[in-house]
Amino acid sequence: MAIEAGPAVVAALREDIDRLLAAEPDVRADAEDSVHQMRVATRRLRSVLRSYRKLFDSDAAAETVTELKWLAELLGVARDAEVRGERFAKLLDGFGEVPAEITRRLVGAADDAYAQAHEEILTALDGKRYAALREVLTTWRTDPPLDDSLAGDDADDVFARVLGRDRKRLRKLVFAEPTATPADRVELLHDIRKGAKRLRYSCEAAGEVLGADATDLGARAKRLQSALGDHRDAVESREAILAAAGDSTDATVYELLADTEEAAAGRAIAGYPAAAAFISTD
Repeated sequence: MAIEAGPAVVAALREDIDRLLAAEPDVRADAEDSVHQMRVATRRLRSVLRSYRKLFDSDAAAETVTELKWLAELLGVARDAEVRGERFAKLLDGFGEVPAEITRRLVGAADDAYAQAHEEILTALDGKRYAALREVLTTWRTDPPLDDSLAGDDADDVFARVLGRDRKRLRKLVFAEPTATPADRVELLHDIRKGAKRLRYSCEAAGEVLGADATDLGARAKRLQSALGDHRDAVESREAILAAAGDSTDATVYELLADTEEAAAGRAIAGYPAAAAFISTD
């Protein structure tokens, strides 16, 4: 018997909603990696709602996507600071002893930014806006506002069309990259990364329905996302190091750190062509 698209997408939504809600107590307690886990769950849920939007009431889905974007951006400020602090700490460990002022400007500043951002998250979690979003998501676990015209269609067909659209969107971005100007290329690569992430999440949501075809495609999209994520992390780290240097008397050390991140960015982007090759195949 064919699986209907409505119940199938509800099952995929439920998993992501449960991940998001389960992460909240840990975020409140500032448990290790908790902000990251809640952010990923939020972005996954938003991505699924966007990719499978035609299965839902358009106004309700758009409103929830907007609220999830707000939450993801809030979590993202803290997570980005957390990543910078961890990256800087690891980078400095590789240089042996460095002046304490450099550690303060890099690791200390990132830790301070994380602490401030985490306080803002706690304020938001106690606010009316998050409470309203939480209530919506709790309802959507079992009874989201589906579009009846598509909910009864065959899940295999509907989910395959969604993956096809997301893959086509990503292919268009990848094909545009070789002709991009140097000024535009960095942001285009960022858009390709986001497109790969969206395809990955739509594939993961379709795994129970489409099986290996979806999971294999999702794994390749994840590989592309990871390669470009490593590249962007190194580029942004290099920029932050140079900005932190300011009028420091230890300019040479900052330059060495920046050069290390530039090399890391180069290694990451070298893996991009192979990671993106799958998008050109049928």
